[in-house]
Amino acid sequence: MAVALPIIGDWYKKPTGELFEVVAIDHSDGGIEIQDFDGTIEEVESEAWFVSAFVRAAPPEDFSGSLDMEAEDTGLETGVAGHKEWTDPLEYLDKSE
Repeated sequence: MAVALPIIGDWYKKPTGELFEVVAIDHSDGGIEIQDFDGTIEEVESEAWFVSAFVRAAPPEDFSGSLDMEAEDTGLETGVAGHKEWTDPLEYLDKSE
């Protein structure tokens, strides 16, 4: 099985099933910084990465795992605005003749 190369911003799964994201790669010392879904940041040596059983994974649907917040604190609307709530962008221009 081929080893998944570490790419910043991509998500991977540990053999234990835990998800993590690669957040930085230090090419000078060979360290790869990862952030677990719960927010824990750790460094993995590149040699350890290439002998690991990390596999590429889809990002979690709930991005707030590493954030200490409730769903209503995210600022995201759960519903989608309907067409009745949309406004005409030209409505706010000065109507000079």
